[in-house]
Amino acid sequence: IRRYITFLQEYSIPLILGVIVALVWANIDFDSYHHLVEFDFWNIGKGPFLSNEVFMVFFFGIAAKEITESILPGGALNPIPKAINPLMGTLGGVFGPVGLFLLMAVLFYGGTDELGWAIPTATDIALAWLVARVIFGARHAAVNFLLLLAVADDAIGLVIIAVFYSDNVQPLWLLMTLGGMVAAYAFRRIGITWWPVYIFIAGGMSWVGLVLAGVEPALALVVIVPFLPALHAPAQEEDPAIEEHAEHGEEELATAHEHAASSHGHAMGTLEKFEHHLKLPVDFGLFFFAWANAGVAFGNINSVTFMILISLIVGKTVGVSLFSFVVSRLGFPLPEGMSLRHLMVAGLIAGLGLTVALFVANKAYYGTDFLDPGKMGAVFSVVVAALAFALARVLGIRREQD
Repeated sequence: IRRYITFLQEYSIPLILGVIVALVWANIDFDSYHHLVEFDFWNIGKGPFLSNEVFMVFFFGIAAKEITESILPGGALNPIPKAINPLMGTLGGVFGPVGLFLLMAVLFYGGTDELGWAIPTATDIALAWLVARVIFGARHAAVNFLLLLAVADDAIGLVIIAVFYSDNVQPLWLLMTLGGMVAAYAFRRIGITWWPVYIFIAGGMSWVGLVLAGVEPALALVVIVPFLPALHAPAQEEDPAIEEHAEHGEEELATAHEHAASSHGHAMGTLEKFEHHLKLPVDFGLFFFAWANAGVAFGNINSVTFMILISLIVGKTVGVSLFSFVVSRLGFPLPEGMSLRHLMVAGLIAGLGLTVALFVANKAYYGTDFLDPGKMGAVFSVVVAALAFALARVLGIRREQD
């Protein structure tokens, strides 16, 4: 049964099923769907409360773990010089979609639709990683390039959400969030290694502080996770068992790392345990997030839908490709094995915005007529997968054998 669970996680099946169920239900009986999603217990504030302000705390917590690991010694962003090219590609993947969206907002709406500018900056890490592995092969340099780009993109997205989508901020309550950070630091200093203490005590303080301050509470763990002790191990040749399990998805890979660590007399750090224990419920919980947010009647499709979709497809592809290509000419090369062809396809794959794009759409357009069209633009970004396969074929890119 573990193999089936791994398959569901690796191919983001719960997320995809959630989108399908929501779309089918909303287009067959929108009233019943809307009534359930907007039920008072479920819906508090901007959008479905349990899925958007509680569950997404853990989703963004996992994203924060990836970002934290990337800046630790031996991480993808450490040392900085080797990360310059994908980081510049990330900036291109933000400025490109934003610029294109704002241009279309002026052309079609006279600038009155500018609130949605952040929606096409998002990249869905899980889906992008999956599509890249299928197109390039699991060990191709473009996969790690795109994964790094998506992680950095998420970091920028978290800042955007916190800064631009928080209303009527009451700064004094942020002291409670600061108190959560101090508590997490204290836990680390006294040697606490049980991750729930950090997440539910320090994280709980952070969440309450953000709620009362009027800042997006889904970001509560973003400032707590970096305090979790990580396992610092010297670089060594990869364990053969890990190499074997790497072909079978993230969950088996995590398990392989745990067994390998134990066999070498080590244990996973608190940071790694946090992800290891929560990755499964978060991956399957994405079904409910998608179900609660993706239910849009097709009759609500309008120009906003296509503005977001075009910004994701064209803006991401051009922005990522242009910025990374330019810095490669300035002495910060692409990873070995990547050419301009691979870069263009990777840039297009980065346009898969589904999960975070849905989340931002709900924040940007809540209570406006643009909400449903905006969500549909985020959902339709799944077509990027097919476009990426087509572009790879046109450019003659073949999948490397694993």
